[in-house]
Amino acid sequence: MTSKLDHTFAQLRQNGEKALIAYVMAGDPSLPITEQLVVELEQAGADIIELGVPFSDPIADGPVIQQAAERALRSGTSLRAILSMITGLRKKTQIPLVLMAYYNNIHAFGPERFCHEAAQAGVDGLILPDMPPDEAGPLRGPAAAAGLPLIFLLAPTSTPERRTFVAQQSQGFVYYVSLTGITGAKLANLDDVAKNVEKIRKVTKVPVAVGFGVATPEDAAKVAAIADGVIVGSAIVKQIASHQQKPDMVKHVAGFVRSLKTAMRSAQLKAR
Repeated sequence: MTSKLDHTFAQLRQNGEKALIAYVMAGDPSLPITEQLVVELEQAGADIIELGVPFSDPIADGPVIQQAAERALRSGTSLRAILSMITGLRKKTQIPLVLMAYYNNIHAFGPERFCHEAAQAGVDGLILPDMPPDEAGPLRGPAAAAGLPLIFLLAPTSTPERRTFVAQQSQGFVYYVSLTGITGAKLANLDDVAKNVEKIRKVTKVPVAVGFGVATPEDAAKVAAIADGVIVGSAIVKQIASHQQKPDMVKHVAGFVRSLKTAMRSAQLKAR
C-alpha cells in the first residue's frame, strides 16, 4: 500500500525537488498555535510536518527541544490532546504528519489503541528515537494493522550490517542523523554525510532524509544536494521560542521556513 509519505516523495522527485520536513513540538506554546503553525508552514513550503510529542526525559534532544517539551507539558499537552488536534487539522490540510514520540507515551496509551486512534486522526508515520527496529516488536503489528509507517533512525556510527538492517526496516523514509549527539548540534562534515547517504541508498529504495544540525537556509540547500529530504527541527523551535510573546510569531516562523525551502529550490535548479 502506498502511504502519503511515499506519494509526497514521489511527487517531489517528479518535480526535481527535495522534501523539507519541518519539526515543531506539539503544544509549544499551545495546541491551537501548533495547529496554526502547521497550516502556515505548509503554505510556506514545508512538505512534511514532524510533530514532537512532549516527554519529560527526551534522551535524543538538546536543550532547545527539551525546553519546548517543558513548555508544551506546562500548557497541558498530552498525546490524546495531540490526536484530537490532528483530527481537527485534517479539515484544513492534508500535509503528511509524522509523530515523533518516545515509546513510554505510547506504552502508557496502549500500542494497539494508540496506532488505531493515530491512524483514524490522520497521522501518516511514527518516529520513535528510543526504539530501534530490533526492539519494535510491541509496535510493529499494531502499526502495520493501522497502516502507519515506522520510520527508523540511522547514525554515522552504524556498522555496515546495522545500516543495511535499519534501512531495510524503515518505511516512509530513513531518518539519517548527520552527527553523533543530540538535536541542535552543528551540522556535520557534508562529505561524510554524502558518503553515508550513498551507502544507505545502496541497500534500500526508501528515501533518505537528513536531520540534526540543519540551522540555516544555506545548510538546507547543501543537504538538499545530498539527500531526498531535509529535516529542520531545533532552528524552527528556536524561532518559535524567541518570538513567543509577539503577535506575529506564526508569520515569522513561516517566513523562516519559506527561506529554507527557497534556498533548497534554488540549489536544485542550479544542479539541473
